[in-house]
Amino acid sequence: QVQLVEAGGGLVQPGGSLNLTCTTSGDIYTISAMSWFRRAPGKERELVATFHIGGSTFYIPSVKGRFTISRDILKNQLYLQMNDLKPEDTAVYYCNTAGRLRGPKGDDGWGQGTQVTVSA
Repeated sequence: QVQLVEAGGGLVQPGGSLNLTCTTSGDIYTISAMSWFRRAPGKERELVATFHIGGSTFYIPSVKGRFTISRDILKNQLYLQMNDLKPEDTAVYYCNTAGRLRGPKGDDGWGQGTQVTVSA
């Protein structure tokens, strides 16, 4: 089973930046698109950005222009550069295969996530 480890979260002021890193135990990047997801208190886990096989990317409208997703296949790592952070970005951020939300509900198959808190 592939292990997913997220890191890089923290407490920042509005307008600040963070760099999130996802490290996997397997080379899933070569066979699956990878995504960043987030779950805020009182909300469902949602897709944030996707890095597709071949290099194309997708962002939800609320983060487009502020977040950048990238990958390093040789390092088995996925990144999320977050700029101009807003309080509404506060959430636990997770990485996973792009289609993970199609799977069973619950935390099985997800890493521990990394907390991002944006507050003055």
